[in-house]
Amino acid sequence: QVQLVESGGGFVRPGGSLTLSCAASGGTLADSAVGWFRQAPGKERDFVGVSWRRGSPDYAYFADGRFTISRDNAKNTVSLQMPGLQPEDTAVYYCAAGPRLYYSGDYASPKSYNYWGQGTQVTVSS
Repeated sequence: QVQLVESGGGFVRPGGSLTLSCAASGGTLADSAVGWFRQAPGKERDFVGVSWRRGSPDYAYFADGRFTISRDNAKNTVSLQMPGLQPEDTAVYYCAAGPRLYYSGDYASPKSYNYWGQGTQVTVSS
């Protein structure tokens, strides 16, 4: 059973930066697609981006060109770098692993991921 733990959330002013980390135990992230999602109060859980076993990540339209997802297989972690944060980025951010998710799958759907972390709060406010 893979367990995921997110860290790195916090409070920042508009324009600030955070880097979130997703650490895994009980399995290796190198064998999975790893997605990042976020959920604001009263809203659905939205896809942010996905890191594939090989190749470049895919991003949601709002994250493309802003956020960067990277892997460190040696540390069994996946990171989400978020510079230039704005109040609309305020949400709980989750990482998720999809060991059976490949390029042809619906990687933007939470249903495609089998394991989830508990989430980390990101608050952007002046």
